[in-house]
Amino acid sequence: MKGDKIMNVLTVRLPEKVEKKIRTKAKLEHRTISEQIHNYLYYAIASDENPDLPLSFIRETLAAKAEIEAGLGENYEFGVM
Repeated sequence: MKGDKIMNVLTVRLPEKVEKKIRTKAKLEHRTISEQIHNYLYYAIASDENPDLPLSFIRETLAAKAEIEAGLGENYEFGVM
């Protein structure tokens, strides 16, 4: 099928404290545990590939990119408030 992503299953053992943090954050952000781990890995890889940029900048840039892709972007006119 076109557009389907191949997903591999990977089993990872985590310390109990880390698991609890992931479960709590997933619940707070209305995600599954898998989605939360995916989210953390997504930002970790982006951060690793851009070590000179703060994580907050990477997150904001990726959020802005997603907004543009969703059609929510607006042109900015310099000097206009």
